[in-house]
Amino acid sequence: MIGFTEHPEVGMPTLAPAARVLRFDTFELDLRAGELRKRGVKLRLQGQPVQLLAILLQSAGNLVTREELRSQLWLADTFVDFDHSLHNAIGRIREVLGDSTEIPRYIETLPRRGYRFIAPVEEVQAPRISEANGNKTREAVAVATPTKRRAGLAVILCFCVAVGLGAGAAWRHFYLKSPVPPIRSLAVLPMQNLSGDPAQEYFADGMTDELITDLAKVSALRVISRTSVMRYKGSKKGLPEIARELNVDGIVEGSVMRSGNRVRITAQLLHAPTDQHLWAEAYERDLGDVLKLQSEVAQAIAKQVRGQLTPQQQARFRSAGSVNPDAYEAYLRGRYYLSNQFTMGQPLNTAKSYFEESIRKDPDFALAYSGLADSYVYLAFFRQLSPEAAYKPAKEALRKALELDDSIGEAHDTLGQLSWRFEWNWNAAEPEFNHAIALAPSYSCAHEDRAVYLSFIGRRAEALAEITRSRELDPGPSSGMAESAAYYQLRDYQSLVEASRRGVVSSPNEWTQHYNLAIGYEGTGKLLEAISEYQKAIEVSNGDHDATASLAHAFAAIGRRAEAKKILHDFERKSKSSYVSPYMIATIYAGLGKKDKAFEFLERAYQERSLDISWHIKADLRIDNLRSDPRFQDLVRRVGYPQ
Repeated sequence: MIGFTEHPEVGMPTLAPAARVLRFDTFELDLRAGELRKRGVKLRLQGQPVQLLAILLQSAGNLVTREELRSQLWLADTFVDFDHSLHNAIGRIREVLGDSTEIPRYIETLPRRGYRFIAPVEEVQAPRISEANGNKTREAVAVATPTKRRAGLAVILCFCVAVGLGAGAAWRHFYLKSPVPPIRSLAVLPMQNLSGDPAQEYFADGMTDELITDLAKVSALRVISRTSVMRYKGSKKGLPEIARELNVDGIVEGSVMRSGNRVRITAQLLHAPTDQHLWAEAYERDLGDVLKLQSEVAQAIAKQVRGQLTPQQQARFRSAGSVNPDAYEAYLRGRYYLSNQFTMGQPLNTAKSYFEESIRKDPDFALAYSGLADSYVYLAFFRQLSPEAAYKPAKEALRKALELDDSIGEAHDTLGQLSWRFEWNWNAAEPEFNHAIALAPSYSCAHEDRAVYLSFIGRRAEALAEITRSRELDPGPSSGMAESAAYYQLRDYQSLVEASRRGVVSSPNEWTQHYNLAIGYEGTGKLLEAISEYQKAIEVSNGDHDATASLAHAFAAIGRRAEAKKILHDFERKSKSSYVSPYMIATIYAGLGKKDKAFEFLERAYQERSLDISWHIKADLRIDNLRSDPRFQDLVRRVGYPQ
């Protein structure tokens, strides 16, 4: 409490003597007089609103809960509509300060929790007003809003005065005088959509994603990935709890409001373990300048956490250009689908269409080309396109993206995937992954891709160290998928079972985790459990060919050959009208013991440079009965797999 006490003669609350003035922006609040002034002019704020403002100022940067406000301003035996009174008091303060609920400069609302004063506050000394009375001197007492109270209220409120002054002293000690806590790791929580239109959620999510991408370039920071923070969208968890779960020092919260072609971002930085506010700012630009806006926000945050930007990083931030607003909107829509459902055909095709639209509207927008390349690559990874149909447009899109902006870490990561999976150029892949990480040290996808690649070429210790690093950046499902993929490539089936079980628990609707768990079961001899998980993977993925071919192989292994043959015949029939990887047909023939037919289709897979060869050739247990055959050794030699 701020020092309001009851004057015994008139029975009304007054201010206890204290020569204290709190200043913020162009305002000053005189705690002794109970007056709010702007540039010296007294403003009309009285009663509970001025008391409420005083409480918030003395706890600036920290959450003041609704319960704390109730206990300090509304006594237990006072019958009022608390919610209505609190809402009105906050509204009155905002009206006088010219503040906004949607884009707050001073008072931030934390829904269902309370309020936080987010602007910097400093204490200044006010002149003391005294009046002579014989040999005694007394301070002039400013009378607050008349309110009749019980006579015993004076004792209670005097106690509150002492508590409040003690709290103020503590605040001054810890907030004004203490150094800013070190921030070495950061999570950007999903930004609130304040546009008043639920259809704009993709825009707020996209802005969150892009801010994370920009901050990932700051080498002095560990920045948590998008996939890990998005699970906190709409969460009621407190910041200290989120910080513990993500193992970070700092949290960035914010909001996005879009109106036509104007966009406004409000961001604030908090020391997560203590919920202490460190910095806040609002930015507003035309949508065409949104890339510059994002760079400004990222640079401001980096400065606040004392993250040292290299000259190259500073230059990249400064080089952010303009973009056609419609192109940017289409790009965000594409990223939304690509980020959320990159293992499914229909969302990938939708993402591809949006990136193509973005390029049509702005042929110089580098990020749209990078997104288009990713769409083609993942469509081929999950056998929605043949390698030939995907490779050329993906390669051309990457060439154009890097021609426009060679600092895009995502593009170099995708180029590494192209070198590995499409071109079978083992020597070129790793340098591209390394370059992507150098450009964006916290870009978790590059760490995950590098980890799986290292496991593919047999560098186990380095691969697992990279998995650990990727898990620090992305404790969510994406790093879990990468961990399972690494253990698959290493043929460590027991570890694959353990990792995939965790993945299934955390992401039961991610079909690849069911598939990897099935492989782990089959590799450890648990064929019935494997069949059950293969069937779940097929169901969740809407019939992925890899999972279906594995089910056929498992059926053949336990003697259910008729069911395996049925899947084989279905594949051969479908291959006449749509793409079916010849490698998948080869694995079923291998499971049925028909080696000549298996090698016939492996040769077809080689001729089309199947992505399945560059993924499965080392680890696939479905073709283990072919490995001792000289024809297989010749295939490995021609593929050029590093020995």
